[in-house]
Amino acid sequence: MFYYIYPYTQPYRAVYRITINTQTRILTLFRNNNFYKTYMVAVGKPSTPTPKGTFKIINRAINPGGPFGARWLGLNAPYGDYGIHGTNNPSSIGKNISNGCIRMFNNQVIEVSNLVSIGTLVLIT
Repeated sequence: MFYYIYPYTQPYRAVYRITINTQTRILTLFRNNNFYKTYMVAVGKPSTPTPKGTFKIINRAINPGGPFGARWLGLNAPYGDYGIHGTNNPSSIGKNISNGCIRMFNNQVIEVSNLVSIGTLVLIT
């Protein structure tokens, strides 16, 4: 009797990517290159703009505290520590008000954080 042993394979995991439009202050989440969901965000004010370009999520934190709200998704943007995070000031969402980071409502950043992983591409325009 012969048995074929199948090699272990990783369970299927969807591939996500994020785009952020700083003019409309909309974060769009794509799943397997298909539109998935949009979120209103806060972005940098004119004196401290959100950096533009293509970045990756390089670190993450749960409940980082203070103004970062419920989650932190750090980006590999140059010239500082920038990320996508929650907020302790929900009334700031939808405005150009941050020091360059992207702020989200806490329940929404938790949702996004549960879907994306280290290495997820983030395009900011």
